[in-house]
Amino acid sequence: MLQTGVVTALGTMSGTSLDGVDVAVLHTDGARIAGFGPSDYRAYTTGEQAILKAHLGRWPHEDCAHAAKIVEDAHIAVMQPFDDIEIAGFHGQTLAHDPGGRGTHQCGNGARLADALGYPVAWDFRTSDVAAGGQGAPLAPFYHFALAKWIKADAPLAFLNLGGVGNITWVDPSQDTPEDPAALLAFDTGPANAPINDLMQARLGVSYDLDGALAAKGRADAAIVADFMGHPYFAQTPPKSLDRDAFTGLSQAVAALADADAAATLVQAIVQSVAAACAACPSMPQTVLVAGGGRHNKTVMSALAGSLACGVAPVEVAGLDGDMLEAQAFAFLAVRVARGLPLSSPQTTGVARPITGGRIASPFKAAG
Repeated sequence: MLQTGVVTALGTMSGTSLDGVDVAVLHTDGARIAGFGPSDYRAYTTGEQAILKAHLGRWPHEDCAHAAKIVEDAHIAVMQPFDDIEIAGFHGQTLAHDPGGRGTHQCGNGARLADALGYPVAWDFRTSDVAAGGQGAPLAPFYHFALAKWIKADAPLAFLNLGGVGNITWVDPSQDTPEDPAALLAFDTGPANAPINDLMQARLGVSYDLDGALAAKGRADAAIVADFMGHPYFAQTPPKSLDRDAFTGLSQAVAALADADAAATLVQAIVQSVAAACAACPSMPQTVLVAGGGRHNKTVMSALAGSLACGVAPVEVAGLDGDMLEAQAFAFLAVRVARGLPLSSPQTTGVARPITGGRIASPFKAAG
């Protein structure tokens, strides 16, 4: 049984970029942030990444045991050194996401982690939301609301996460709780790092475009970007969510371009999709705070600043850790699961009403 009040929670995130596992400690009661603790990162090896990529698109009834073991082993290894953890949040690795269709599949079993680590693990965060008609994503918005309160924001702002897929959370910090109908609007913006990383790996054998240096040398193909923005997803009313491979046509469209031009075109696809997302918000945010690996891409950040009618900055300007926000979010959500608090709302996933979700695995205790 989780004690009342503030607890020490450990959150994990293995995102759609398939780079590795982030883990971070958060002190929270599930409603407010009391403080931040240490964090760590465990990269997937090239071989592990290849296996996980080969499993993308697979569902639970298909053979995912090899991928699951990689995900679980990596998490256990990076989580074990942390002391005094009272509960952990294990997101798993998204292999397939089809809300309204086949459902959602996050690979990995929280029960195995609980047994190995010796404390409760909250997991399977998305299934209940999807089963209730929601998108099951994004799930960080309730944490973003708590962050807005923590940094004492006094005007609407947005948190933009540029991982493999981009997502945005518009927050009105004047509201009392994240469940309030006017508190949040959240949705996936479009592709972010995944197409660029895939391009760099396929063409140059490196995992990403360091500082956006290659894209800075190129010229974006305006026709490809315009065709991309004509995708039906951008006409849908948020909340809405995406699978990592929802825009494979974009990668195919840049296949004939030179390396730098292809990278520049993919950057403009990110920028234009984020601009469209900001235009869909209840009001233009005063500031867009950027988290995730994309904030290190100077070409992306410069282009965003030039295209949005608001401030754009990495979350570090507010004293936050842009590499660990999503891991912290699942520490926060783990406590909410344990206390029966909502994880999502009509404004974040499109679910009919605010609902909780997730499962909690307790460590196995042998008799005797």
